Amino acid sequence: MKKDLVGANEVKAFVLCLHNFLFSSLSESFSYGEKLHWYVSAFMIVPIPLYFIACCTICKGLVVSRLSKLVSLDLSCWDDEQTIDKHALEGLVHNLTEVRHLFLDRMDMSSVNAHVFMNLSSSLRSLSLAYCDLQGKFPKNIFDLPNLNLLNLGGNQNLNLDALKLNRSSNLERLDLSFMSFSTEFIDSVDNLPALKYLDLSQNSFFQGLSVSITNLSSLEQLIISVANVFGGLPDSMGNLVSSKFLDLSNSNLSGTVPRSLGNLLQLTHLDLSWNQLSGQILRSLGNLLQLTYLDLSGNKLSGQIPFSILNLTQLEYLGIYNNSLEGSIPDEVTAFPNLIYLYLFDNLLNGTLPSWLYTAPSLKTISLSQNQFSGHIKEFQSKSLEVIALENNKLQGPLPSSIFQLLNLTWLVLSSNNLSGVIEFRMFSNLPTLKLLDLSYNSLSLTSNTTSCVNHILPNLMDLRLSSCNLSEFPQFLKGLKSLKRLDLSCNKIEGKIPQWMQEVGKGSLAYLNVSHNSLTEVEHFPRKNIEVLDLSSNLIRGNLPIPASTINVFLISNNSFNGEVSSLICNVTSLLILDLSHNNLSGTIPQCFGNLSNSLEFLNLKKNKFYGTIPPTFAEGCQLSNFNLNGNLLEGPLTPSILNCRGLEVLDLGNNKINDTFPHWLGSLPYLQVLVLKSNHMHGSLRVNSPKSSPFFSKIQIFDLSSNYFSGPLPVRYINSFKAIINLKKKSSARPYMGVGDYTSGFYAYSIGILMKGQYIELVKIFTMWMIIDLSNNQFEGEIPKVIGKLNLLKGLNLSHNNLNGGIPTSIGNLTNLEWLDLSSNRLSGTIPNRLADLPFLSSFNVSENQLHGQIPQGKQFNTFGNDSYEGNKRLCGFPVSKGCNIIEPAPPNVLEKDGSKSNIAFGWKVVLIGYGCGVVFGMFVGYVVFQTGKPKWLVNLVENHHEKRRRRKSKKGNRSSRRRRI
Repeated sequence: MKKDLVGANEVKAFVLCLHNFLFSSLSESFSYGEKLHWYVSAFMIVPIPLYFIACCTICKGLVVSRLSKLVSLDLSCWDDEQTIDKHALEGLVHNLTEVRHLFLDRMDMSSVNAHVFMNLSSSLRSLSLAYCDLQGKFPKNIFDLPNLNLLNLGGNQNLNLDALKLNRSSNLERLDLSFMSFSTEFIDSVDNLPALKYLDLSQNSFFQGLSVSITNLSSLEQLIISVANVFGGLPDSMGNLVSSKFLDLSNSNLSGTVPRSLGNLLQLTHLDLSWNQLSGQILRSLGNLLQLTYLDLSGNKLSGQIPFSILNLTQLEYLGIYNNSLEGSIPDEVTAFPNLIYLYLFDNLLNGTLPSWLYTAPSLKTISLSQNQFSGHIKEFQSKSLEVIALENNKLQGPLPSSIFQLLNLTWLVLSSNNLSGVIEFRMFSNLPTLKLLDLSYNSLSLTSNTTSCVNHILPNLMDLRLSSCNLSEFPQFLKGLKSLKRLDLSCNKIEGKIPQWMQEVGKGSLAYLNVSHNSLTEVEHFPRKNIEVLDLSSNLIRGNLPIPASTINVFLISNNSFNGEVSSLICNVTSLLILDLSHNNLSGTIPQCFGNLSNSLEFLNLKKNKFYGTIPPTFAEGCQLSNFNLNGNLLEGPLTPSILNCRGLEVLDLGNNKINDTFPHWLGSLPYLQVLVLKSNHMHGSLRVNSPKSSPFFSKIQIFDLSSNYFSGPLPVRYINSFKAIINLKKKSSARPYMGVGDYTSGFYAYSIGILMKGQYIELVKIFTMWMIIDLSNNQFEGEIPKVIGKLNLLKGLNLSHNNLNGGIPTSIGNLTNLEWLDLSSNRLSGTIPNRLADLPFLSSFNVSENQLHGQIPQGKQFNTFGNDSYEGNKRLCGFPVSKGCNIIEPAPPNVLEKDGSKSNIAFGWKVVLIGYGCGVVFGMFVGYVVFQTGKPKWLVNLVENHHEKRRRRKSKKGNRSSRRRRI
């Protein structure tokens, strides 16, 4: 930018490069200040314009202020910020009476009032004060300088700008106000600078949306508002920027649809709207922008099809619309996009076959169409310019085209997770000398290596090789010749036996990542050790003692094998360990106490499903980095000590299925990031009642709280429930990752795992969704009523309070849990009716209230029509579908039935009448019975009574005989 401002034809005298001169041209006997003073004094008599470029370390003496004829001065310090005091700056501004270009970027002026620049020379053309931490009001007269062409005030967040007045004579063409905090009034007046051609407003907030005044700048050629926070969308008046050639509005939180008027910007060559919240379809009118060379709409919420009009953009060199929800096929025309170099359409819902122009575009270097639904065969490529082909995660089928093996410039070939088939001989890659990444994983390909004679000539520059699930039965011989290999993935194959000894030399010390998991390896004595950082041996058949990895290891995964014996404390010498997973083995003995000290580097420690016994390491180092600590399924007796509070970043703590005999560790509630706590199936006891002050934080980030199958007693923990802010939160926070875990793009992402009782079934979750919210307090001795406050947990997905001693009714507030998927209140002493509000829970798919004392009609409709009889067993007084007992409710008539008008009904009769009739009947009956049995007449009545009495006597006799036979048996 500065080169454009000071052309070569303007340089009439000297371009002084002080920094080099001072250290080479003058004697070492002079001090730096003396050299500088001598150098500047030597040119005081020069009457012609000077161009001065100096490092800002001269700012303390600032003798350059004496150069009154100076035309251009650059004291910018981008590498090492320096401070300039008020008096030195005042002298500089006062004496540089003929300066045209002044650059003072990155000089600390926090002690200087911006008012000092009021008296700058009227000959000034360029003023750059970026990131100087200027304070106060910037003098408005600067905008009135008649020759000012460039003004850069970016990065001065504490600088105030007054609203501009109309100045049609202003020559200001370039204005940079990025990373500032200007007022709405100022930005609304920016159209008072009619000559403006370049405007940068990046890294600012526009609380009232983009000002229409910006779109009134008819001369504007470049508008940059990136990494900003814009409330609202693009105004329809964007089409007024008819002179625009460069428009970058990326990553600015824009919403709504793209205005059609953008199709009016016929001079536009660069359009970047990526990483916003834009929705709707891609405009057909974009096909009018025939000068466009760069189009990026990636990272939005665009849907629908790519319009056919996009084929009009024959000048296009970069096309990026990845990470959207586009559907349909890519528009096709054989001669389309003759100048296209980079194509990025990955992570959409595009389908159909690959377009024909993809194989013929003469300038195309990068094809990235991964994570779509493309089908059909990959055809032969005619263009030889291709460098990157990324087609993974599609539905492509058939063999690889032979032309791929002739693309001499190819550096990336990524075809994983398709339905490609056929036999590939490794020698076929020998013509690809520049290939650095090869990924053929998860296809139906058969890879063979029939010769070892040319292993040193195959893929000499290959750095990343991924052959997961490629039906390999042995380690490919050609690996011996890969001298630059850094990453090797041979997982999910059929490799048996030992790792060959020559594997130690693969990569010649450059191999940093090795994944041979999910094979049938039995011995790993010869795995590469030198400089290895990530080693995954999990899910094999490896036996024996645990191997100690190299000191350079960051990630060591050996889960799901048959390792046995004790863990040597030597493993604690591997101080670079970040992730250690020894789960699902037969390891025994005590856990090395040094693991507590290793925690200042270790982030992920999983010892689940082994046979460790004894105590949990009692000491965790200060600065502990643990985020996942899993000891589930061992024989540990505890206890857990408060030193684990040193692990301030702990997110998952799983101590379930051990023999820990202790009370509940209330102090765990102060861990600020704890999301998952599992203490299930131990011998823990006591109350969860909290006695600490109400202001104390308790589990504010908790999402999964599992204390099931212990001996906890007392009431349910109301204080904790009130503190579960992550479950109560009314605004669902989206996470960048769908699963809980740790890792990065270098070492990979490792998801946390957990075992949970879900919908009545025990499930081992390999990954924990970040939005799962579960509470399980079942199989304890909790008593009292279910608190109404439980209805505040509006993000809860699973609630299990079964097998306790809870009484009272089911709170109607549970009807507020609109995200609930399963609810188990079985085997308690609950009474009352089932609230009808539960029938409105839209996602409830599992419901169990069996073995309680509930009564009344079961709610009907919606989800409740899907629950079976087993959901209600043991509640004899419940009625209605699906139980067999119907709800036949017959209400007895009241003693005095009133008509609607309040008068008594004619059919009513009093209780006295009934009582008189009852009394008379009893007396008459007794009299008749006495006469019958005294006289023996009438005969038929006497015989009837005697026969009935004899039958009852016989039945009693038979029952007595059967019961005596059972006792003998």
